[in-house]
Amino acid sequence: MARKAAGRPPEETLSLWKREQALLKTLVVDRDTEAWQRDPAFSGLQRVGGVDVSFVKGDSVSACASLVVLSYPELEVMYEDCRMVSLTAPYVSGFLAFREVPFLVDAVQQLREKEPRLMPQVLFVDGNGVLHHRGFGVACHLGVLTDLPCIGVAKKLLQVDGLENNALHKEKIRLLQGGGDSFPLMGGSGTVLGMALKSHDHSTKPLYVSVGHKMSLEAAVRLTHGCCKFRIPEPVRQADIRSRDYIRRTLGVQGAPALRPERSKKAQRPKACPQGASEEPADLEIIH
Repeated sequence: MARKAAGRPPEETLSLWKREQALLKTLVVDRDTEAWQRDPAFSGLQRVGGVDVSFVKGDSVSACASLVVLSYPELEVMYEDCRMVSLTAPYVSGFLAFREVPFLVDAVQQLREKEPRLMPQVLFVDGNGVLHHRGFGVACHLGVLTDLPCIGVAKKLLQVDGLENNALHKEKIRLLQGGGDSFPLMGGSGTVLGMALKSHDHSTKPLYVSVGHKMSLEAAVRLTHGCCKFRIPEPVRQADIRSRDYIRRTLGVQGAPALRPERSKKAQRPKACPQGASEEPADLEIIH
């Protein structure tokens, strides 16, 4: 039977979450901290990671949290960990991290303890970093808690600080010529919150890249482009594909409906997905 996560939390909980975000935000580093980040060819970068949380339509509690590590620059999967979790915390706009990040931190910690040689040198997150209502999105949250460089890559523009998906914004997108072209996302406060990036020559929709932690925006945009075989950066794309496949195999569902849900905690022991996971299945509709 499909389960639904709890509704909106009480105001005391939201106040607590806001205070925690404000505290953790003071720890964000928005500059390059590693030598490879300052190298034009990212010399010294060997492992890039991606995370994803996928849901089965109709169930806003059960989800699959996944972590993959790819070689760089080959972008071949070296490690993967997919686990079913129960997301009991409700989804509240601007507080997604409190629903998803604990499981992703657990996955990173397991890797750090069991296979430290495979630890990613940077994490890609399907979501925002400093491009956020309070300047501390899921990519910042995960980066600070894991102490890893982190990049937020969103597929849609979060309209904060005066940013709007209006005619002017769409015209700027139209003027992007080839893969790697970008333009800054300047908020009403005068702060550059991220970049709109044409990640692939054939992409018609940009990605919205923002700093998560321990990396400059310029390096984050260059690396995001360098990790794109298709529109979505390969670390995030592979994490998504493998989490979808894991749900299908674990739950034995075919053509299950999907819904934009919440997430919570009831993590199983992590089980590695098979190395041969393929493209996302068309017969299972999952939202992440």
